[in-house]
Amino acid sequence: MNADITVALIGLSGSALGTFSGIMANARLTSYRIQKLEEEVRKHNQVIERTNKLETNQAVFVEQIKVINHRMEDLEKKEEKFNE
Repeated sequence: MNADITVALIGLSGSALGTFSGIMANARLTSYRIQKLEEEVRKHNQVIERTNKLETNQAVFVEQIKVINHRMEDLEKKEEKFNE
C-alpha cells in the first residue's frame, strides 16, 4: 500500500507541476500580448492627436484665407473707386 500511495503522490505532484507551469506560461503570453496591444494603442492615440492638430490648423488656415480674400476684395473695390 505504501507503493500505491507513493505512486499517487508522485502523479499528483507531476500533475500539479505541469498545471502550474502551464498557467505560468499562459500568464506570460497574456502579459506579453497585453503589452503589445498597449504599444499599438499608444501609437494609435498619437496618430489621433496629430490628426486633431492638423484639423485644427486646417480650420485656422481656412479662416485666414477667408479673411485675406475679404481684404483683397476690399482693396480691389478701393482701387476701382480710385481709378474712376
